[in-house]
Amino acid sequence: MNIQIEPKANQIIHLLQQHGFAAYAVGGCVRNALMGLEPHDWDVCTDAKPDALRAVFGGYETHDYGLKHGTLVVMVDGEPFEVTTYRIDGVYADSRRPESVTFTDDLTRDLSRRDFTVNAMAYNDERGLQDPFGGAEDLRRGVLRCVGVPDDRFREDALRILRGVRFAAVYGFQAERETAQALHRNARLLDRIARERVREELLGMLCGAQVTQALDEFRDVIAAVIPELAETFGVRQVNKHHCCDVWGHIIRSVGAVEAEPLLRMTMLLHDIGKPRARTTDADGVNHFKGHQQISAALAEPILRRLRCPNRFTEDCLQLILWHDFRFDGSTRQVKRVLQQLGEVQMRRLFQVQRADIAAQSDYRRAEKLASVALAQQQTEEILAEHPCLSLKDLAVNGSDLKQLGYPDGRIIGDTLRTLLDAVIDERVENTRESLLHFLQTK
Repeated sequence: MNIQIEPKANQIIHLLQQHGFAAYAVGGCVRNALMGLEPHDWDVCTDAKPDALRAVFGGYETHDYGLKHGTLVVMVDGEPFEVTTYRIDGVYADSRRPESVTFTDDLTRDLSRRDFTVNAMAYNDERGLQDPFGGAEDLRRGVLRCVGVPDDRFREDALRILRGVRFAAVYGFQAERETAQALHRNARLLDRIARERVREELLGMLCGAQVTQALDEFRDVIAAVIPELAETFGVRQVNKHHCCDVWGHIIRSVGAVEAEPLLRMTMLLHDIGKPRARTTDADGVNHFKGHQQISAALAEPILRRLRCPNRFTEDCLQLILWHDFRFDGSTRQVKRVLQQLGEVQMRRLFQVQRADIAAQSDYRRAEKLASVALAQQQTEEILAEHPCLSLKDLAVNGSDLKQLGYPDGRIIGDTLRTLLDAVIDERVENTRESLLHFLQTK
């Protein structure tokens, strides 16, 4: 079983070997290479102790901020590579990092501390694949299995719980029984993990090709991170527009939109307020009026809690508020929406609406999709004309109004906004002559 190691990583391995040390590519890079995927990072493990690492790489730029745990960052042509001494981890008091490490000469003992068998493999060109825990076979079968006792692995580092769900979502791995049970059993430990790290694992998981299945199987794990989502579990939507409960609709919509973090997070939260908005009429039909506003109100503290960037949060909330907007076929209406959302968000809204429709029942689906398609076509036609959609696009400005005798301040601003409304509503052309005439005759 041969792996093509990245040349710079191989350079590091060969240099260590030339100094009499064992060295291997290890972990996720080996896993991805065996899967035919491009590894994101190439990590190297070695029996060389930290002081020896410094000596071997004395001619390279290095960073030793992780050296107390055995990791030296070696720069090769400006690219960083982590080189880590084989180690045995001590006690994990915070469910994240060991309080101490013990260095070892035994590769198998080093691999035994890793999370899953598919990540506990090492490789070099001289010795080939080192796979003491059967990771290659698990990889072939698409099985996610902890190294050793699953509860121990998750209690050591609770972030592994979300990582396991991410692997299920991204790679389609099926957690074997004991690993799956431990994932569910230890989900509460995620409270101990920094929100930024949780966010990154969550977004990576949401962008997986098998995200719908992963969210369905591990909904309790996701609810440990976002407890508000638990309110949607089992909430029926007795309405001809829907074919499953609120959670079922949400996870299908997540899988139906482009695998882009903002869009996937929007779909995860877009209907989170439905349980609180639900009413039932005399015929037993459910309605969810105002759920967009409730969903956005619930989503904001979630996004803040996850330490999402401000722009990401604002864009997500805006899409949630607008996701159920109904276009009526009017170009004027499209211009109004485009004015409020802007070009980028408008295009995102169309993606969100298509995903929402895809996760509903077949009832009037063709009609709904046709409405979105028409609005998108109108948007492109409008944008091609370089329309006037903001005050800066108007053919007149405050100075023009002053010359007409308008006083400084609020009146000028209100008047310019009136002109902009008139242009968008196609009551006047956006030319200086037309706009000034409009003011004189209104």
